Amino acid sequence: MNPPDSPRVLVVDTVTKRPQPLAYWNQLLEQLRHRQGIEAVGMSDAPLLGGGNWNNFISVDGLPPNGIIAYMRRVSPGWIDTLQIPLVDGRDFLPQDSQPGSALVNQAFANAYFNGKSPVGRPFDIVFSGNFRLHFQAVGMIGNVRYQDLRQPLLPQVYIPFRITRESGEPQEVGAANLLVRTTNRNPLVASQFLRDEIPRLRPEFRVSRIRTQLEINQSHTVRERLLATLAVFFSVVALLLAGVGLYGVLHYYVLQRTREIGIRITVGAGVANIARIVTVDAFIALVAGSAAGLALGIASARFMAALFYQVKATDPPMLILPALMLTVTSVLACIPAVIRASRVDPASMLRVE
Repeated sequence: MNPPDSPRVLVVDTVTKRPQPLAYWNQLLEQLRHRQGIEAVGMSDAPLLGGGNWNNFISVDGLPPNGIIAYMRRVSPGWIDTLQIPLVDGRDFLPQDSQPGSALVNQAFANAYFNGKSPVGRPFDIVFSGNFRLHFQAVGMIGNVRYQDLRQPLLPQVYIPFRITRESGEPQEVGAANLLVRTTNRNPLVASQFLRDEIPRLRPEFRVSRIRTQLEINQSHTVRERLLATLAVFFSVVALLLAGVGLYGVLHYYVLQRTREIGIRITVGAGVANIARIVTVDAFIALVAGSAAGLALGIASARFMAALFYQVKATDPPMLILPALMLTVTSVLACIPAVIRASRVDPASMLRVE
């Protein structure tokens, strides 16, 4: 899994006039879960791919950190279910999980610190400056998702619960958080106004400052790629039209030049298939030669364009086959008028002219 699963997910930036006890936030989440049109609800300190960067070194078994940085997020129970991030091993957070104490980690974390083995049930420390450490135990391992940028490699990530300290049992007071709401409607923005009205109604201290879709956040990272793709499609269509018009013009002239020969062939019994082969064989030889040259040049220049592609390679078979098929279809359509014209040549009139 790469970007967080985005269909039907709203990111609701929620703030309070003054920090509120964590219990109030949990009550709000529970109340929203039972509203019609809402499938799942979770909470985090910042959305994935939406900004915010919190990272530290990790120590396992009391050993010095290995130099690999892990990235953090605070999340609530139900957060992974809302984003449909797969739970690979262990369990999700429970309301009573504390911080420091319980943690969720991803598969990249297991690869970086536990040699690819499941870390569920294993302790580790988050190391801060001055060698200050917080002790955690992995209660679950989830699939990999992008943290801050779609172009980054999959990073080791640690998810910790909002603070309920083990020592005092006192909950953290939270003044702002992102509520993630998965709706039953395919267009999640339909629920936007409902949430703007319902959240302050359920908790008068709360208000909604902004609502976005997770898809909108994901797509904000691919503006350049989508713009270039749109321009590429436009110029490709223009190039196909020019190629089709040019091929039609060449074949039309070719038929005029060989009208006498075509008339004689029809006189001696040549069929439509034979006439079509005469008209098109040279054109298709040129087409195959040009396509081969273009393919070779495209593969040779692929490494210079690699940065413009996301989750696709210029050398992937579909990327090579689709343009070739489109060019072939365009060529066939351009050949049809010329073949029809050639097959309708009147041999008697051609011989009278001679």
